[in-house]
This record gives sequence, C-alpha cells and structure tokens, in this order.
Amino acid sequence: MGHTEFCQSCGMPTDGNAELHGTNTDGSKNSDYCMYCYKDGAFTADVNMDQMIESCVPHVVASVQGMTEDTARSMMREQFPTLKRWRDQ
Repeated sequence: MGHTEFCQSCGMPTDGNAELHGTNTDGSKNSDYCMYCYKDGAFTADVNMDQMIESCVPHVVASVQGMTEDTARSMMREQFPTLKRWRDQ
C-alpha cells in the first residue's frame, strides 16, 4: 500500500486519482495540488494559510463523521505547515 497523497495546498486526499489533480499551464496534470486549488498553472485563490484553513473547515466537518470545527481546525493547523504551499511562509 502506498502512502496517501494530499493536495499540497488544502490537504485534501487525492490518492493518485488524476481526476482530482490540478492542471499546469499546458493542461497537463499537477499531482501536487487538487483541481480546486490549482488550475491552469496558478492557485485559484490568493489566500494565506489561515484563510485556507477556515475555508476547509466546513468541508472536513461534512466529510468526516463526528468531526467538530475545533478538531478540524487544530488538525489542519498541524498538517498545513508541512504542505508545500505553506512550508516556506
């Protein structure tokens, strides 16, 4: 079993599913980022890490049974600084 692949911007699991991958300027797939964060070679939203976390909270709460906003937020505050997009900020 391989490791889980995450979008390096929002942390969404993409698990090597190219359908979920963002696109480069030439239309090729970019496996670092998901289609919601990265399109045609650029990030879809000019946000900082905290803004990204806040926009992701409702999605995580909705997709993980029993997840609270506080738990989702603290989980992402740990994960996001390790993601490529936020690592150097």
